[in-house]
Amino acid sequence: MAEDYYQVLGVDKKASADEIKKSYRKLAVKWHPDKNPGNKAAEEKFKKISEAYAVLSDAKKREQYDQFGSADQYRQQYSQEDIFRGFDLDEILRSFGFGGPRGGGRTTFRTGSHRGGGFQEEDPFAGIFGGMGGGRQYANMPQKGQDAEYNLSISLEESVMGADKKISFQMENRIEDISVKIPAGISSGKKLRLPGKGLAGVNGGPNGDLYLNISVLPHPIFARDGNDLYIEKTIKFTQAALGISIDIPTLDGTTKRLKIAPGTQNNTKIRMKGYGVPGLKGSLKGDQYVKINVEVPKKLTDKQMKLIEQLAADGI
Repeated sequence: MAEDYYQVLGVDKKASADEIKKSYRKLAVKWHPDKNPGNKAAEEKFKKISEAYAVLSDAKKREQYDQFGSADQYRQQYSQEDIFRGFDLDEILRSFGFGGPRGGGRTTFRTGSHRGGGFQEEDPFAGIFGGMGGGRQYANMPQKGQDAEYNLSISLEESVMGADKKISFQMENRIEDISVKIPAGISSGKKLRLPGKGLAGVNGGPNGDLYLNISVLPHPIFARDGNDLYIEKTIKFTQAALGISIDIPTLDGTTKRLKIAPGTQNNTKIRMKGYGVPGLKGSLKGDQYVKINVEVPKKLTDKQMKLIEQLAADGI
């Protein structure tokens, strides 16, 4: 059954702000760590009711939550940082008669990051539970480093056929030079994950990951749509009428002879099966399409004019 913040606090969905506050105060007194030293179940219960109150006590967050209807769906859209942003647990607990976190610190929610050589804890309850006997010592635990992102532009050829690239970028206080294998068939908007290439971990924790945001540069001749490639070829009116064989370039640098049938119309698309983009993760390879543009002459000589007039007279 999906978790519901209203049920966690034991209030109706139409409960007023004052009713929500009173219910949280009652539950906080019951499940606070000072009342339940070393009790892991009570610790988790206290976290759940505090998370529920952080959302339902804020009018904007409550409105957002009501649109989703369950805590699970809400957490899919909003991070813990979003949930506890602006929520001063220290001040709230003091108003309920508790001294706040042990050691006199402040209980605030901060994302894991490295600034000025220090680590900011992610857990908004670390100040409460960190000083208890048998509790978890968050500050000294190994922490994975933050993930990083890098925008990588590649050519259409590299996206279709794959490539080995070397990139250099600044990571914290160092310059990173890494080799990247671009898989054949990748497209704009895709991400490549490089494990362990992100920011350094803390207290012996592993490095974060590096994500490459792929952007494919425009090509002067070819266009890509999904796994298909498109190219345009202009032929003369007479060639379209009588038919002709023409050479068509492919992305790998070779050319293929393509037969244009007599009577080919303007904007006709001719399929070159299997000359498109390799499929990623088992998807089918695309094709190459040639769009035929029929050129109509803008100026005619007298002789050409008479020939065209004769053809018109013959019903062509």
